Amino acid sequence: MRLILRPRFLGWLLCLALSPAAARAATKVHVITFGQWTSAQWLPRSTGDTKPLTLKIRALLVDGRVKEYVTGSPHEVTDRLFVVRRAFRVNDSLPEEPGPHWLWQRGGWLLLDRTTGRVSPINLPEFDALYSVASWYRDYVAYCGVSDDGKKISAMVVQLGRRRPVLNKPLSNDGVPNDAAPDSACPAPVWQRSPVRLSFEPAGGAKQTFAIRGHVVDVVNDAEDEDEGSK
Repeated sequence: MRLILRPRFLGWLLCLALSPAAARAATKVHVITFGQWTSAQWLPRSTGDTKPLTLKIRALLVDGRVKEYVTGSPHEVTDRLFVVRRAFRVNDSLPEEPGPHWLWQRGGWLLLDRTTGRVSPINLPEFDALYSVASWYRDYVAYCGVSDDGKKISAMVVQLGRRRPVLNKPLSNDGVPNDAAPDSACPAPVWQRSPVRLSFEPAGGAKQTFAIRGHVVDVVNDAEDEDEGSK
């Protein structure tokens, strides 16, 4: 007795046989690792009298392949997501010079997903790679932003997944001098929890504290700040 299988039934059997393989591919776990630390020369400004600084960099690998180079320590956002700062090389050669002249520079911040292995740049308005210092707490990042013309410094808070900043408040109209040192827009903002608060203290300016509730920000006056600190 011969068994005749119709094409539709054969197709169903094929799908059934392949479904476990498809499921395994869909649930593939990506491995994200870091390479060994390397010291590189970093010229914050390409002027002749600038002394090179030391920049610690290492490779960022996804499934054994180098995706980016990074600097500094990563910040764990969730058990799945973390952020780390990018480092990259730029060619500093003039048109008449033979061959490339590579210089390491600091870049912006990257968001990494351990489940998908995806590496994405984070949009941080007015974040200056030379002068801004990022301070992370949960999925928030606070920093002093610098305007495009360099004449204004603003308190900035960005929450991952939101297009607009949670906080964008001018701090100073003095700007950043052309000869200013790296990370000099303001010291790293200081976070505290229960309740979640954030303090900015720009050079030559008064300390300003803000209460963060989701994507709502309230200014905390000095009396409230002192009362909370005495508890």
